[in-house]
This record gives sequence, C-alpha cells and structure tokens, in this order.
Amino acid sequence: MRQLLLDNGFSEQDVDGYDAFAKAESKKALEQAMKMPDPEPSDLFTHDFAPTPITEEKGERSPLGAEKVVMVDCALFAIEELMKKHPECLLYGQDVGGRLGGVFREAATLAQKFGDNRVFNTPIQEAFIVGSTVGMSAAGLKPIVEVQFADYIWPGLNQLFTEVSRSCYLSNGKWPVSMILRVPIGAYGSGGPYHSSSMESVVSNIRGLKIAYPSNGADLKGLMKAAYYDPNPVVIFEHKGLYWSKVKGTKGATSVEPSEDYVLPFGKAWVLQEIWKKEEEETLSIITYGMGVHWAMNATEELGLQDRVEVVDLRTLHPLDYETVFSSVKKCGKCLVVTEEPSDNSFSRALQGRIQEECFKYIDAPVMVIGSENMPAIPLNSVLEKTMIPSTEKVKAKIEEILNY
Repeated sequence: MRQLLLDNGFSEQDVDGYDAFAKAESKKALEQAMKMPDPEPSDLFTHDFAPTPITEEKGERSPLGAEKVVMVDCALFAIEELMKKHPECLLYGQDVGGRLGGVFREAATLAQKFGDNRVFNTPIQEAFIVGSTVGMSAAGLKPIVEVQFADYIWPGLNQLFTEVSRSCYLSNGKWPVSMILRVPIGAYGSGGPYHSSSMESVVSNIRGLKIAYPSNGADLKGLMKAAYYDPNPVVIFEHKGLYWSKVKGTKGATSVEPSEDYVLPFGKAWVLQEIWKKEEEETLSIITYGMGVHWAMNATEELGLQDRVEVVDLRTLHPLDYETVFSSVKKCGKCLVVTEEPSDNSFSRALQGRIQEECFKYIDAPVMVIGSENMPAIPLNSVLEKTMIPSTEKVKAKIEEILNY
C-alpha cells in the first residue's frame, strides 16, 4: 500500500503521516476493545438475522378481473415492479441479459426495459455471482442474482456459507447481506444428472439464510416481494417443472397474478386442503412443499380422500412454520412428509424427527417420509427418471399404507 501511494504521487511525508494515523487509530481501537466486558451467554443468540419489516400478508392475492398467469411470469412481473420502483435493484447471473433473458424466460425483456447496467450477464462463475452480493449490498444496492440450475450452486457454496450467511451475525447486526439468490431446481423433462438435482437440505444447513420453496405463482410473487424488503440474504428455490405447468397435474401452479403491493411473509405455511377432525375414521396430514404439493393434492383427489387428508404447504423452509405443522399433525393423528429429494439424511428426515418428537403423544403411526430413491444422480433416461423421483401414484400408495397402519 505504501508503494502504491508513492507511485501515485504522494510524498514520503504524506505516507508517513497516514501510517502514523492508522497505527494510532488501531491502538486506540484495541485499547477500547480490551476495556469492554466479556459478552453474556445470551449474546450468543442475537443478530442471526436483522429485523424484517414484512411480518403480515398484505395486498390483494387474487384481484378481481386479473388473469391467471404461469408461475415463471409471476416472478418476472414481481422483479419488473421492483426494478421500476427501486433504482438500487439489480439482476444478474448467467444468460439473464438482453440476448436471452434467462434460459426459462424468467428475465425476459428486463434488460431492454432497465438497461445493461442493471440487468446483465456474468461469467460462468457461481462463486462470483454469490460472493459479489456482499459488496453490492454494502454499497447500498439490492442484488437479485441467479444460479442457472441448482446443480451449479456448488462453486458458490463457499461464499454463501462463509460470507453471505454469517455477515450479520459476525458484525453484531451491523452488516447483513441484503440479497436474493434465485435457484431453479428439480427434475423436469429428462434434464439428466447435471440439470435435475434437489439440494434444499444442503442450503438449509447453512444458518443465517432465509429459504423459500413455493408451489405456485402467487406465493412466488408474494415471497419475492417479501425477500426484497427483508434486509437478510434469501434463497428462493423455483421448481422448473412448475414454471410453465407443463408437467401433468401441475395446473395448480398457475394463479391469478397478485397486486403489486402483495407481500407474503416468510414462516407462514398454508393449509391448502383443510379437514375436520374425524373420530370414526383415520385421517392424515401431509407436510410438503414445491412439487410435492401437487403430488399430494392430485393423490388425494384421485383417491377421493380430500375429506380425510390435510395438505400443508410449507412455502418457506426457513423460517419454518412449526406451529401450523404440529397443529395439523396433532389433529390428524398420522403424518406423511413428501419431498423430491432423496430422503436419507435430508431436510425432510430432520422435519420428520421434529414432528415425531413434538407430536408423539398425538399420533397413531410412525411419521413417514417419501422422497426420491437414494441414488447418486437422476438419470437422463425418462424411464429411469420416473423410477427415481416421487409421483402422484407413489404418494397414493403411501397414503393408503399409512391410513391402513
């Protein structure tokens, strides 16, 4: 640094003065720090997250006269509204710029509307995409960034874990990283082993992140808005098979586009299919998220069990609405957790354990989990892909097994 200053025209006297000032300030700061008392044990549990202003659902979820739109467009429209209103909002990632607008059309027209200085492509370097949000946030910007497929997130995990998730906690709440990371996820249309993975268990093990995994467009828009106004880092998993509702049985992912002011707070699950407690019949609570919501809803409809099976859509994985989950399980007496991930050592297995622990006195059967087969990758071949992941038929069989337990 000294040589750099000298090379740029500063005199030796100037540099010596800066050096002396820096040493004096450092010594002063050290002396002040040494005089401070040790922290209290309770201080351990502070500043994992900065306070968020979004605590209630607000705005119109289903405005009169509004048309139904596909899930990917709900996110697109949400970001467009945010960029119009907030000049500090940026969108960048692989292929999201003007030439392509995202491989799923999730950023279509945004570069043309807001310019290449606000919507732009990045190198194929996830560590940069994720890590750059720390500096962007510190400079007062609000970056919305994208990892093109969940399978590509691995190079960015170091930055997500060591920098993004911990900044608020390690700075005593002074420097939360305000960013949104969009992650298209899940198996869809024979994407093969490098474009089909689920990895919410990996990301949910990184403390200091908020995580959404919506099942429909209205939730995605409301959560996107909530994430923008949240000062903390947020990861939004967006299932590729729900973007366009082209997968059989996923029309429920389309929705009337919510109003511009619609926000949906994190940590609020949705009892999508609610039942009354039945003393004379066995009942079941299905806890799920993302694509699992559609498998569960289709399975109960085809079995004609809408009055005996309650379906809870988690919406967000962290914070998780345990109150709604436990209430549903205690009412129904039996529980099935549905996930697309391989179930061993997964987020869903951890949730299964929490439910078993909290609801043990109220349940009449073991809490069960259905997920993908516990194999290393999802094959490209469509027959093997179908064999690998859950489906409506597989969930139907599991429902019958538990109800007859």
